[in-house]
Amino acid sequence: MKFQFKIQQYQTDAVKSVVNIFAGQPFTERVSYVRDLGINKKPQTEQLSIFTGPESPEENITIGFENARLALSREQLLLNIRNMQARNNIKQSDRLVTHLGACSLDVEMETGTGKTYVYIKTIFELNKQYGWSKFIVVVPSIAIREGVYKSFEITQEHFMEHYGKKARFFIYNSKNLSELDNFSSNAGINVMIINIQAFNTSLKEGGKSKEARRIYEKLDEFGSRRPIDVIKANSPILILDEPQKMGGDKTQEALANFNPLFCLNYSATHVQHHNLVYVLDAVDAFNKRLVKKIEVKGFQLKNFRGTDKYLFLENIIISPKKPPMAKIELEISYKKSINRETRILGKDDDLYPVSNYMEQYKGYHISDIDPLLGTVTFTNGDILSRGEVVGDVSEKDMRRIQIRETIISHFEKERRLFELGIKTLSLFFIDEVAKYRIYNKAGEEVNSEYGDMFEQEYINVLNQYITLEDTPYIRYLKSIEPHATHAGYFSIDKQGRKVNSTTRRGSDESDDISAYDLILKNKERLLSFEEPVRFIFSHSALREGWDNPNVFQICTLKHGGISPTHKRQEVGRGLRICVNQSGDRMDSERCGDSVHSINMLTVIASEGYKNFVADLQKGIKEALYDRPSKATQEYFTGKTIMVGEQPVVLDVMQAKAIYRYLLKNDYIDDNDNVTEAYRTDLENNCLAALPETLVPIGEGVHTLVQSIFDESILDAMIENGNRTKIKENALNENFYKQEFQTLWGYINHQYAYAVEFDSEELIEKAIKHINEKMFVTQLQYTVTIGKQTIELQEDAIACGESFYQDKTRTETLEHAQISQIKYDLVGKIAESTTLTRRTIVAILAGIEKHIFAMFKQNPEEFISKAIRLINEQKATMIVEHISYDQIEKQYDSSIFTAEKGTGDFTKAFRARKNVQDYVFTDGTAARSVERRFAEDMDKANEVCVYAKLPKGFSIPTPVGNYSPDWAIVFNEGTVKHIYFVAETKGTMESLNLRPIEQAKIACAKRLFNHLSTSKVKYHDVDSYQTLLDIMGKI
Repeated sequence: MKFQFKIQQYQTDAVKSVVNIFAGQPFTERVSYVRDLGINKKPQTEQLSIFTGPESPEENITIGFENARLALSREQLLLNIRNMQARNNIKQSDRLVTHLGACSLDVEMETGTGKTYVYIKTIFELNKQYGWSKFIVVVPSIAIREGVYKSFEITQEHFMEHYGKKARFFIYNSKNLSELDNFSSNAGINVMIINIQAFNTSLKEGGKSKEARRIYEKLDEFGSRRPIDVIKANSPILILDEPQKMGGDKTQEALANFNPLFCLNYSATHVQHHNLVYVLDAVDAFNKRLVKKIEVKGFQLKNFRGTDKYLFLENIIISPKKPPMAKIELEISYKKSINRETRILGKDDDLYPVSNYMEQYKGYHISDIDPLLGTVTFTNGDILSRGEVVGDVSEKDMRRIQIRETIISHFEKERRLFELGIKTLSLFFIDEVAKYRIYNKAGEEVNSEYGDMFEQEYINVLNQYITLEDTPYIRYLKSIEPHATHAGYFSIDKQGRKVNSTTRRGSDESDDISAYDLILKNKERLLSFEEPVRFIFSHSALREGWDNPNVFQICTLKHGGISPTHKRQEVGRGLRICVNQSGDRMDSERCGDSVHSINMLTVIASEGYKNFVADLQKGIKEALYDRPSKATQEYFTGKTIMVGEQPVVLDVMQAKAIYRYLLKNDYIDDNDNVTEAYRTDLENNCLAALPETLVPIGEGVHTLVQSIFDESILDAMIENGNRTKIKENALNENFYKQEFQTLWGYINHQYAYAVEFDSEELIEKAIKHINEKMFVTQLQYTVTIGKQTIELQEDAIACGESFYQDKTRTETLEHAQISQIKYDLVGKIAESTTLTRRTIVAILAGIEKHIFAMFKQNPEEFISKAIRLINEQKATMIVEHISYDQIEKQYDSSIFTAEKGTGDFTKAFRARKNVQDYVFTDGTAARSVERRFAEDMDKANEVCVYAKLPKGFSIPTPVGNYSPDWAIVFNEGTVKHIYFVAETKGTMESLNLRPIEQAKIACAKRLFNHLSTSKVKYHDVDSYQTLLDIMGKI
């Protein structure tokens, strides 16, 4: 399995936010200087490099290549920073931070969104735009260092494809200083990765550690040179990964010894603030669906009036045929022992006889089971809640419950994810290896306490899933032995035995490189179904090494509580979007609205749900960028929004119009807080129409509104893992009604499509569309004219205030260095549009010369936008020319029940006329468009039966598969068309839908309304009443 990488807009935005700060800097590469070769330095034998190829023979080994000096003034840099901050809706800096070179820029990115990828791409872009080639990545730990090195390795081919070159990267090692000579003498992109622990007492000259001394000492084996002098001669660009972990001001000051050109800081939680240019915080990442959603299973000890009985409510089982049942673990008395066992019990069951008449259960007669609240009430007044453990409970008991709940969550997800080609992993953090594995007298590794617990509980849960069915998933489960499905990743001693990881002073993290090496070496292998390991035990001190995207459960089996910061860090180990067997990210682009039902991280906590979530939310809130909390007129005034590629600054009249719009539609309350009404309409895609004057800037307006902090988002980000779920939602008698079987017989065919249209027509439309819409980012620079103050004073000179800005102007760099990379322009566009090269050549030949000239200014952006614009025209044309042919293959009824165990009972609609007992609608709003539509159909006399169509039911189109929402049968004689397929949308305005979405809907209309010979009709609607209104028109 190999990770696949793709261009993502938010990452491109982060890169541009740094690169464009230096707009106006001329492209300069191969800036040479004479290197200090030291005493008796002999020329080394020329080596071929897999990164840059052989050096030309005429090159003098005394020549080194440094980064070109910055040509921009301090005033220009600050103005560029302020412009970028305005564009990104960030509070503007009033001064330039220059403690590490010309400037120190902060990029804030939430854990799991790919900040390492972003700064590697930034390296390539800085080299491409300005010629800079020497970089040092500084990291706070060996775990991060090894992860960064791995990222450079696995992205090599990806960046080679886009930039036509590879970076030469290495880890600094004071015992292999020849790498520093290569770093200096090589003219290509060179990256040194260094961890701050290698210097122990920081990089201060005269530091106590051996490493710190060596970098400042003249070393015989290094030609009597000081390594620090060799490094600083290159004027490297510093990139600090997690700067908040690097020892504060002293370490930051010491890094100045590298003589950096400037510094870039990347973190999710900046502590020391510099010039912030880009923010993607936890709220942004969640709203944009760039990370997994979190659910927490908490467990709380509780005693009923001091008794020593044991009770644990494992689950509430929902069935349409029976009342709710409770799965309760209790103690049962046998002749020779008292065992803890689970029983499925219902209302009126008595725990006293169930326990074989154990005295402590007298009076525990079940009077009510509430699936909404997740509680069981007894006749004596006691209430048992899901996640509460009652009675005499040891720590060992709690750990067993945590292990069991982790396994249950694992199986619930795995059954569904297996069908999607996604390997499910669960991660246990422990603080003692001996609790998981020990060595017997023969020196063999055997299970210890947690290992035995795991296998016992795993077998119990596995037996509930192994059935007589012969499905691929059942075969997969049977192929894995219980002892082979779990493994430990720990530090290894000299005898090859697993041992506790030692932590560095003042930290709870380890520097054991051998352990991280093992974790990273097996990263891809663990994602394959051929690897039986699905459950991983690892030392908590190694947590930073784990960033596997397919971790879906995290369970911490350790003593005591952990701080809000540590909770957030541990949760962060599982936030990355998962990948399938091909290495493709299962993100919103691929999964659509189901991205968060697929990407759900379950945290099995060792404390109560409320306490854990409160701490986790506190950690998230503390790390959030300082967001505005009120939608006032003043907030909107002067804000910069993007219209296409052009920045627009909102004036007072526009700000007033936005404020009046929000007030008029009850989108803000009397205190200017954004209301639930706005959030609901946003969720349902039915926001009130903007005033005519604001329509051209509408997208930017709503982006500003959504950037206002709302406390409720923290609740939406985290779900209660103990909520009642519907495990089975079988087909009911409605499915087998003759009326629905007739409709199902009409629509369960699968189709293949063909599109035949006039290439000349497409060429003509594409040329016109590109001429109107093509725009690529150009390098711009700002010229600042400053004047000396009339009365010059000494303190003004010292403070840098002897000049003031008189006026500025921004210019486009017309003759910027053109990229030297050769692009297969025609081939790239042809491949992504599935058009012939001849057609693409005709389109490119037909566009205006000044439009085609944009390709030279920014090739990658030109190619990506040309592909999008051509595909948009293709999408509008295919509808008129598409034809469908029915094929033999049909959909099986099992597609309705494929998604098992994922339904949240609190979000289910108990239907009477649906083909399943429960309807799960899209959207998180309590009264979403789909929910209202289902409720209205269920009450309507004219509706006989309906089905919420599963995602597996899809219609192929040239712009991607399309899944309609509903199949409906009306009672004969009540409406014009008895059989109907409907798509529910928040708005009937086609302008509010993307061109691709419009094309998919149009294809469905053509299939059902014009091509199909059946009596089935199709339309998109925003309510049940709209459906009835449209019925007579088609």
